Amino acid sequence: MGSGYWGNDITSGTTFYITKNKASSASLFTDWEIHGQRKVASIPAGQVSNITPGQTFTMEWGLGQVLPLKKDFRRLLQLGLVGFDQWQVSSNGGTYLLNGSPVPAPSIPYYSVHAIGFQSNFILPKKNLTLFLKYYDEYRALARVEGRTIVFGGSWTLRIPKAQAPTKL
Repeated sequence: MGSGYWGNDITSGTTFYITKNKASSASLFTDWEIHGQRKVASIPAGQVSNITPGQTFTMEWGLGQVLPLKKDFRRLLQLGLVGFDQWQVSSNGGTYLLNGSPVPAPSIPYYSVHAIGFQSNFILPKKNLTLFLKYYDEYRALARVEGRTIVFGGSWTLRIPKAQAPTKL
């Protein structure tokens, strides 16, 4: 499964705790995608085009607040405002086959997309369990479709030795 090409990603991520007790935070994640060549089968069978998708820069950000649901901090709820921005930053390259002759890839507009939404995390520190729900609404998209994204899931961490749950937030 996939788009049929290899790529490299240069990523960075950071979180800044706004308050001394680390209950309020701001996060930023960036990703620079460098794509490899993609071979695409053409008609008639046996002819192949070589396409290299343009490079992409993505930025994801969030502002969050942790709220204790129990006084002993056994259950936590984190609510936040999240968003992402993505831009194609270089041209597509390569060649297509047209009637058996190679033709340079057409120059198409660079795409971009911008979204804002919310995220909630339900955290059980003593059980090393986190469940999350994230929703994005794309409010601006150029040279691509605009839509909505819903993501949900969870994670469980196996810790050896077991970490101690926080006593204060």
